[in-house]
Amino acid sequence: MNITIIGRKCNPRDSFKERAEKKLAKIDRFFDDEASAKITVTIEKTMAAVEITVNSNGLIVRAQERSADMNDALDACVDSLIRKIRKNKTKVEKKLRQGALDNFTFGDDLVEEESDYEIVRTKNIILKPQSVDEAILQMNMLGHHFYMFLDEQTDLVSVVYSRSDGGYGLLVPELE
Repeated sequence: MNITIIGRKCNPRDSFKERAEKKLAKIDRFFDDEASAKITVTIEKTMAAVEITVNSNGLIVRAQERSADMNDALDACVDSLIRKIRKNKTKVEKKLRQGALDNFTFGDDLVEEESDYEIVRTKNIILKPQSVDEAILQMNMLGHHFYMFLDEQTDLVSVVYSRSDGGYGLLVPELE
């Protein structure tokens, strides 16, 4: 697995990098050799945030955790990734190499495996051309956490969303 470590507002020490590689070895067996992991470490006042994004054959698994200590945030983030893989074991197996998780035992802690996803509601929306600012305003007016719209500058269907840090994000489609 290719591991990239990025520090925002900090420079992670070599000891953190070694610890991160050791921790990611736990999930390395789930993915093939071409998988890539991106670890982003951000220091904010008294908190450290660690975000891990693993990309393998188009499957993206992501987790983000915060803690007072960078190493604690890393540990919690890796545990969160493992929980996500456990919960969706069947679907992950289909997406990744066949049988990768068959010989792996998940220990004593039982996690309920998800079956097929159930769509309980379908909603049709009318897309009208809007600017990003108009879309954020509309999202806030509706009290939603995300809002899909037709970007008037790019003529692409885009999504704005509210982030946990209080900011906003924009998802713009890109074809492979």
